Amino acid sequence: MREYEIGKNEAGQRLDKYLHKLMPQAGNSFLYKMLRKKNIILNGKKAEGRELLVLGDHVKLFLSEETFGKFQGVDEKHPRIHEFHGKEPEIIWESPDYLICAKPAGLLTQKATEEDESLNEWFIAYLLRSGQISEEELRTFHPSVCNRLDRNTSGIVLCGKTLSGSQKLTEIIRDGRVGKYYRTFVKGKLTNGSTIEGYLYKEERTNRVIVYSSRDEIFQGREVSYIRTSYQPLAYGNGITYMEIALHTGKTHQIRAHLASIGHPIIGDSKYGDPGENRFWKQKYNISCQLLHAYRVEFGMEEKAPQISGKSFVAREPAIFDRMKNEMKQPMQRV
Repeated sequence: MREYEIGKNEAGQRLDKYLHKLMPQAGNSFLYKMLRKKNIILNGKKAEGRELLVLGDHVKLFLSEETFGKFQGVDEKHPRIHEFHGKEPEIIWESPDYLICAKPAGLLTQKATEEDESLNEWFIAYLLRSGQISEEELRTFHPSVCNRLDRNTSGIVLCGKTLSGSQKLTEIIRDGRVGKYYRTFVKGKLTNGSTIEGYLYKEERTNRVIVYSSRDEIFQGREVSYIRTSYQPLAYGNGITYMEIALHTGKTHQIRAHLASIGHPIIGDSKYGDPGENRFWKQKYNISCQLLHAYRVEFGMEEKAPQISGKSFVAREPAIFDRMKNEMKQPMQRV
């Protein structure tokens, strides 16, 4: 017999959903049979499976260890990780429900294949090492990052440490209630800030996007997403502009493709950038990925999320950004 007490990360879900997480290899027919036969009970009583679990509930499973082990299986999607072998992200701030960190360029936010190591694995490893979650708890709740950055984009990532934290962050991001600001270097001279709009189409096969400036350009019945990006130049020198970006909509490769569409591609961007410009900076500073950094987030007043309400957070820029700013001040002759 096994007994489980429902914690804050399990409360609020249906009993049958919880049982599926405990025993991912068990089918509905087996679980409902066990409920009918009272081999699985809730708070000492027979249950149907549709009950919503609340904090402190007790679930008892009168099953043999052999049966439990058979249906529990191995959690391949979230392996038990105690070590992280990549470059450690920097923790900017954390509270009981949230963690805000700075991802280095080159690290995936979430892994694309089973062999990948990502920020999400680091996050789980950190919570395990610091005793904020247990191996057993990972069977029914998986802490997760709540926003994504491209592999080669550095900067702020928002993470939910608890179920309620993940749900609130996801809602805030989905509803556009958090201001997201980036820093970057682009080819060419920009002296005035502006807001640009357009429509983005993603080619799944090539993982590239196409930006249309208006709906009149769209053809072949393509499904597109509206995008809106604001920028403000911070400095100019030696043919490049250092700027801050305000992201109003968050679509795949939006900043990179949108800036390229107006003739100012990001330095180092191999997918949407200028090959000649990229070769120059590759030779000078070995820059091999886009110089795009998620610099700052700003939260509004959130009554249901008081831990982050009204707060703003900054991720310090990578060292290469300081080098580029110094370059902008120096006389330089390009060959």
